[in-house]
Amino acid sequence: MPIDVFDYRKDVRNLVITPRIRGRFLRMEPGDVQPRHSHDLADEVFLILEGRCEFEIEGERAVLGAGQLCFAAANQIHQVRLVGDEPMTMYLSVTPHLEPTHTFWDEFGNKLAPCYGSSRGAGRAAGTEAGEPIAELIRRHAAVSQAVAQAAAENADAQQRLAARLHEALDTGDGAATKATLDAMSAQLSHSYLSLREMEKNWNELAARVVEEAERRSSEASCPRERSGESVPAGATDDR
Repeated sequence: MPIDVFDYRKDVRNLVITPRIRGRFLRMEPGDVQPRHSHDLADEVFLILEGRCEFEIEGERAVLGAGQLCFAAANQIHQVRLVGDEPMTMYLSVTPHLEPTHTFWDEFGNKLAPCYGSSRGAGRAAGTEAGEPIAELIRRHAAVSQAVAQAAAENADAQQRLAARLHEALDTGDGAATKATLDAMSAQLSHSYLSLREMEKNWNELAARVVEEAERRSSEASCPRERSGESVPAGATDDR
């Protein structure tokens, strides 16, 4: 399969969206200010490709130019505004990317209600087929949640047994047994993690589809769609 190659000069859009990562190129024009927000679960990396912009992260400010990068950890409120008269293009990634993907705040610092499906308008790189019935997504969510619980319980039991084995291997200086035990612990952990991935994938699709269906029935948008790579719900801080 050919490798997808993206060019920030023309591919200004979401490049990949999965529950594990959202990556995109984002372009801002003079005067643009992105809304102040945070991510409950996700860390975000920003790499400036051209132009200059000012980042505010948890009240601290810094101006970045081409080739410079900054980082906002989960729950850190952040905002970016363009500096100067030239456009700015950046690459950003958000990991993980689980609904609700953004947390917005009003002008008084109060957290707004969760908003689902804000990135869906730009397309999803992974997920179930668009026409799949919501009832099936709900059924699968319940089923995979149960599978996650079972995998977590099995992992906890296995890790308890393997932890005792690891202590013994370390105490006796048995290098081969130590490595074999670590391998077994890793394999068990991976099995548990893969079940969580399936739940994340189905959850992202379910949350977005339910919001779309509610909007279709009411003819009102409960959550606005993406604008310049971020969504801006009513009442959110946005200096544009």
